[in-house]
Amino acid sequence: MTQRSWLTSSRSAAVLLPVVGLIGAIALWWLAVRAFDIEPFLLPTPGAVLGRFLEQPGFLLEQTGVSFVETITGFGLAIVVGVPIALLIVRSVILERLVYPLLLAVNAIPKIAIAPLLVVWWGFGIGPKILMVLLVCFFPIVISTAQGMKSTPAELVELLRSLKASRRQEFFKLRLTYALPQVFTGLKVAISLAVIGSVISEFSGATAGLGFVISTSGASADTALAFAAIGLLSLMSIVLFYGLVLLEHLLLPWAQETG
Repeated sequence: MTQRSWLTSSRSAAVLLPVVGLIGAIALWWLAVRAFDIEPFLLPTPGAVLGRFLEQPGFLLEQTGVSFVETITGFGLAIVVGVPIALLIVRSVILERLVYPLLLAVNAIPKIAIAPLLVVWWGFGIGPKILMVLLVCFFPIVISTAQGMKSTPAELVELLRSLKASRRQEFFKLRLTYALPQVFTGLKVAISLAVIGSVISEFSGATAGLGFVISTSGASADTALAFAAIGLLSLMSIVLFYGLVLLEHLLLPWAQETG
């Protein structure tokens, strides 16, 4: 095996290369702070951020748990609501023309603009946070599922019909199966947006969560604490994204690229 093929295909390289990239980014961050003599309240060093985390690990992990629950719950509800709507859109041209403009209109609304309204309507509990995540995730899930269902090759559809398959069999055994890789693409986009949605919602009327920590620490110029919360958000996003990647590999081994 050549060096190039090892770097691109080895399982150990798949773990090692991102770690090397992360270490390089942290090193550049530290060098920038030192070289330009940036004040700590503007941009703390990686060591200061780590030290701030070690001062309050229990508190920060508790806030991470709050954001995690909001993210996963809203993301799950977006799947439960979005996938059936996408299937209905595919099966009905009238419904597609009726619903698509509404989906585009909702997606075009800046989500940060409606976060305060959700607090007014739903109060200060977890409800507005979950709803915000759902709104952020809903559009990519619906679009990816609908487009995946429509991308089934016509010759496969004709083949199945020649075998006297019912419309139900064609829909679920061919179109839905063929669409699954694109559905997972939408899910991977949505899970990253879900983390963003939970943070946006926590900027307005929240009393817990990493977004709340970032907001309050920024107001008190505790930049190191804010960066610690941002780091945890990034880590949560990475874990959730690669969790979906792993699930895709397990459920759709036939859809993986070969090289």
